[in-house]
Amino acid sequence: MAFRVLSFSNNLKHAAQISELLARSFSSGPKNVGFIGLGNMGGHMASNLMAKGHKLHVFDISADAKDAMKAKGATTYDNVSDLAKASDFVVTMLPNNDIVANTYDTILAGGINTSTFFVDSSTIDPNVAKAVQQKIKAAGATFVDAPVSGGVPGAQNATLTFMVGGTAEEYETVKGLLEGMGKKITHCGGYGMGQAAKVCNNMMLGISMCGLAECMNLAIRLGLDPKVFSDIINASTGRSWASEINNPVPGVIPTAPAGRDYAGGFATGLITKDLGIASAVATTSNSPIPLGALTHQIYRTMMAKGLANKDFSVVYDFIKNVEKKA
Repeated sequence: MAFRVLSFSNNLKHAAQISELLARSFSSGPKNVGFIGLGNMGGHMASNLMAKGHKLHVFDISADAKDAMKAKGATTYDNVSDLAKASDFVVTMLPNNDIVANTYDTILAGGINTSTFFVDSSTIDPNVAKAVQQKIKAAGATFVDAPVSGGVPGAQNATLTFMVGGTAEEYETVKGLLEGMGKKITHCGGYGMGQAAKVCNNMMLGISMCGLAECMNLAIRLGLDPKVFSDIINASTGRSWASEINNPVPGVIPTAPAGRDYAGGFATGLITKDLGIASAVATTSNSPIPLGALTHQIYRTMMAKGLANKDFSVVYDFIKNVEKKA
């Protein structure tokens, strides 16, 4: 009998937690949203949330980035702890494992409201996401990992894909928030599974960009017009996001970074970081990734050549020039 009473009590507690989560969801109206990380994508994502009527509280190490958001009506902060305390939901969009971990440690050190819902949209190691979730849970609040795909165009147009790791109830709670920034919101499973999906996706992205760059270079050397060959790819089996949106040959797609000397877009330094994460988790899961490892090495070499801040499609220019010297 005691076991049945305990089970009933646990069920009531679980139901109360679900009710509380759903009551905090974005479907219940505008919220105070904290946004940490206003880079190439984060600034657009925060702006899209403001366009949905939410009150934005923002932080970035760049004063210019904060000022740009302040001009749109956001409240700016000098530290992440005060921002978190003023927010119902907090979104982090940061460059790497260490910065994410340190940011959440700083937030926790200042004390947090147990009603705050934290969402990390950075691309990091799934194990780091799990570790942060455990710390946030121990402090009484909620955390999910929800990395994104779609690049700067997706961030600008609110058409990002979000990959969410958390419980089904947490996913339902945060879905409305993510729909303000994205088009496809997918529940990938438990904590860290959003990051697992993102790491695998970005490894595919790096591989496909290297393959496209190599094939475009070959086609041009064989005498094909790059625009003609690009049209063929996009109407054939070689089609990919890289070929349709971010062709690495200057002039083929006017809006692509290749037409701006590879400025903006998704930095070589970031794809290299993501490929490093893929390599690490492949090792721990005993998964062979020969193409992923080769792609990682190519981008690491590009980093050594000073190309870290160029869009990752600059691999075309790198391959083209290396082969010419060979």
